[in-house]
Amino acid sequence: MAHPPISLEEIRIKLNALDDQLLSLLSERRALSLEVAKSKVETSKPVRDAKREQQLLVKLIRNGQDKYQLDAQYITKVFHTIIEDSVLLQQSYLQNLVNPALQRKPLARVAFLGSKGSYSHLASRDYFSRRNTDLIELNCDGFKEIIKTVESGHADYGMLPIENTSSGSINEVYDLLQHTTLYIVGELAQPIEHCLVATSEIRLEQIKTLYSHPQPHQQCSDFLSRLDGVKLETCVSTADAMRKVKELDRPDVAAIGNAISGKLYGLQTIQQNIANQTENHTRFIVVARKPVSVSTQIPAKTTLIMSTSQEAGSLVETLLVLQRYGINITKLESRPIIGNPWEEMFYMDLETNLDSECTQKAINELQTITRYLKVLGCYPSENIKATQVKMP
Repeated sequence: MAHPPISLEEIRIKLNALDDQLLSLLSERRALSLEVAKSKVETSKPVRDAKREQQLLVKLIRNGQDKYQLDAQYITKVFHTIIEDSVLLQQSYLQNLVNPALQRKPLARVAFLGSKGSYSHLASRDYFSRRNTDLIELNCDGFKEIIKTVESGHADYGMLPIENTSSGSINEVYDLLQHTTLYIVGELAQPIEHCLVATSEIRLEQIKTLYSHPQPHQQCSDFLSRLDGVKLETCVSTADAMRKVKELDRPDVAAIGNAISGKLYGLQTIQQNIANQTENHTRFIVVARKPVSVSTQIPAKTTLIMSTSQEAGSLVETLLVLQRYGINITKLESRPIIGNPWEEMFYMDLETNLDSECTQKAINELQTITRYLKVLGCYPSENIKATQVKMP
């Protein structure tokens, strides 16, 4: 006798029960990851073990395929996320040990660009949610205001976008870093998902005015070039652009922003994925009045600014110092020095811990061959590279 088919409601009940089990198992795995971090304090082992991660993924893929008929891509994607979370959790634990003051700050005042729903606001929430820190959110109208708010003590941290994979470096922020007394204490790479939003479902040819921040205008230039007769208006942030469109409530205006943030302002998504590059990310830096120490067990970055003499080969000489000590440069940016025509200030992101012996020796040498050198900060590298899987 055939069994009656399971109803949709029964299927949903079973799915909900499985989801609860998954959440419980993920919580249990997280707790074990924290125990791993505690054990590494005693052994001084680094957080990441690439060989073990690779062996783990190969084993999981094989078991998933053989026992549960799951495809390799699905397994890899799920466990990349789990491994990334585990690494960040362990890094946070070790950072708290070397920076005891951070453990006593369950509440942080954070200054960011624009209104709630801006990309800077979303980045602030993502960054501090990893640290179980509640936020007092302070929105600012410009990068200079963010820095002044932190320097004056009205905010503990500032969230600043520094570069984008599509539009490149954000020069205004680099220029402000020349003169601030703040330190870089963290970083975050945030996916940027630009879309077109409006108050109602309108056609592209109806749009006469488009609001956004100048950066999204650059990052969506290919899409914008296909819109005829559209006037581009700039706002402090994408969130302010969306708020402006909501206030105008007209069928001929739209904004570039994030779909989730658009819903906060009661806007509809007209077209998605309008950025020049599908992989569009913005790197943010977190600044504070005091520097942090970085555990030697986790990957670190150190950011320098320096100026060299005007003699031929002076920049190359500094690069050779870093090469000799095996220090990798992940970013090299030059900006003009205000008041000194034709002179440049160089910004360097280095894959190294400031407290390491080789870094200290390199900096001491650099100070003898540069006209000016300042360490802007040493901070944990949170760009967690996915474990590569090599199936035999």
